[in-house]
Amino acid sequence: MKQVLIEKYGTPWEVARCADVADVGAPTADEVVFDVLAFPINPADMWFCRGSYRLKPPLPATPGAECVGRVTAVGANVKHVKAGDLVINLQRENWAQKRKVKGDDAIPLPAGIDLKQAAMVRINPPTAQLMLSDFVDLKGGDWVIQNVANSAVGRLLIVLAHQRGLRTVNVVRRAELANQLKQLGADLVIVDGDDLAARVARETGTVVHYGSMSGEDPRAGRSNFIYRGVRLTGFMLGRFLAKRSPQKIREIYADLAGQVMAGKLSAPVDTVYPIDNIKEALAHADKGGRNGKILVSPNGAI
Repeated sequence: MKQVLIEKYGTPWEVARCADVADVGAPTADEVVFDVLAFPINPADMWFCRGSYRLKPPLPATPGAECVGRVTAVGANVKHVKAGDLVINLQRENWAQKRKVKGDDAIPLPAGIDLKQAAMVRINPPTAQLMLSDFVDLKGGDWVIQNVANSAVGRLLIVLAHQRGLRTVNVVRRAELANQLKQLGADLVIVDGDDLAARVARETGTVVHYGSMSGEDPRAGRSNFIYRGVRLTGFMLGRFLAKRSPQKIREIYADLAGQVMAGKLSAPVDTVYPIDNIKEALAHADKGGRNGKILVSPNGAI
């Protein structure tokens, strides 16, 4: 089978290669084997290849925080999925043609879901959903302010917030994005600038940091904490899912997948590459001005 390997950390499209490796083999009683149908290239995957991510395993290593697959075999003790089911995987190392994982890490998706969208269900939709539910007790009419609002998480958060009757202020870098985001339900779209802090300071209370496009740390003056009562906290999906039972996690993803099926949640896709072209795909993912995510389909076109 084919699998993406990095044997040193560095520029992603220079250090990653598509290698022939041994098949994953048959599952044990508590395991699931599935063919990987598609995976997206996320910013965290790029940081992983560079050696700048929080996880830095011994090399060679395989990137890949998410994917969608079709089950080919299940162990005797696994009851919630069967051969032929579509699944996402809660573990990493997903840039491969096949995966073998613990049964509880395989989350079923409904048959007929769009495979491109399914490949992106694992991280961004629950990130947007849980950030709206796990930090502040938001009520209808409350304002939520977000930066990088044109990102995949940002677009999903707009939709999910709008469903709950929340109002959003969305900070972007390009004015031409405003109409796109307002069509999703954005209330206000603001172009970043030197006076941004003054324009939104009165509406901000709790700041949740969940990622960085620049690699810079968040900065806030102490007067914000002392006089305004601002709270700065952080979000990592795995940490917040770990608070929940396997059944509750499946319920979260069932709800999100249902919204994808209904056309309520989606993320734009720019290009889908075969796994043999992983270097080209990574280089494309690093370019600005894309019209969506870069995906890879390891087992043929989707």
